[in-house]
Amino acid sequence: MSDDAVVAQVGPYQVELEEGKAYLWCRCGRSSRQPFCDAAGHKGTSFLPLRFVAESTGTFNLCGCKSTDDQPFCDGAHNML
Repeated sequence: MSDDAVVAQVGPYQVELEEGKAYLWCRCGRSSRQPFCDAAGHKGTSFLPLRFVAESTGTFNLCGCKSTDDQPFCDGAHNML
């Protein structure tokens, strides 16, 4: 299996996050639960999910292309693909 991230979606995933709740963002792009980790997609790769805690409740854009420099949030990197 390739050790390169897969572009799960060219563009962000809009998701509702809850303040204080922990989430696991998929870094590899192989999860069946995008943009979150399914604990199986990254098997056989060097990828691990990114654990983060939401700082506030609301709708957020999480990166789908896996190229962001602001993990897990979209920074527009998909516009360069």
